[in-house]
Amino acid sequence: MLWASASAATKFGVQSVHPLILANVRFFIAGAGMLAWAYGVQRTQNAWPKGPEWRHLTIFALLNTTIYLGAFVLALKQVSAGIGSLSTATNPLFITLLSAIWLRRPLRWFEAAGLALGLLGVSVATYPLLEDAHATVEGLLILLVGMISVSAATVYYARVQWQLPSLVINGWQVLLGGVLLLPLTLLTADFDASHYDQRFWLSVFWLILPVSVLALQLWFFLIRKDPVRASLWLFLCPIFGFVYSYLLLGEPITIYTVVGTVLVIGGLWLGRK
Repeated sequence: MLWASASAATKFGVQSVHPLILANVRFFIAGAGMLAWAYGVQRTQNAWPKGPEWRHLTIFALLNTTIYLGAFVLALKQVSAGIGSLSTATNPLFITLLSAIWLRRPLRWFEAAGLALGLLGVSVATYPLLEDAHATVEGLLILLVGMISVSAATVYYARVQWQLPSLVINGWQVLLGGVLLLPLTLLTADFDASHYDQRFWLSVFWLILPVSVLALQLWFFLIRKDPVRASLWLFLCPIFGFVYSYLLLGEPITIYTVVGTVLVIGGLWLGRK
């Protein structure tokens, strides 16, 4: 429920400020907060990045934070929150495809079929939204770039032999991702038209604490219990995402939405079989 709320919270935030301003504020506060906790409160030993670790952190930050989350907030200016949640659910399918290409692992027939079903489901769900201004082709393409980037980040993360604690890795990659995004924000964002009102700060607060901190800790707890069973809960993300977009933002739920979501969930089930 918490993870799926990220799209709706972002949708509220971009009504007050330029999407990249929202992203940068979130990255700097979240990254600095995690590092302050790791170094100042936990006093983690031997946790300062050295040599090649800086390069790994920078590449991971570029793919996982700068490109993915930057594209995500830009896309949600043009795409419904429900579609944002639905696209996030397809992440495991893209990971399967990229790991097959990058790691030269054979792509099995049910994985390929799962990816095809997932993409078909997103296409079906977005079809009517293109006609009533709840989605644009440009927004969907930006969203696709983001999904490919975060999937590449996941595969890259798995290839690196990390020696740093996970909180330190996460803190640095979010902070570095904000630094890498900052030049684009300064060049393209309209600061004069941005309003740092209550809606903006509530959106930032929700994206940092309930989504980035609490939801992630719950996810790690489930992963330690049983990774396979934990992954099944991700199937609920697009369902909650469409419920939030309908109740909070007035975005439509149609027969296309239902059929598309069923296809995506079927593709995920097949791809993880």
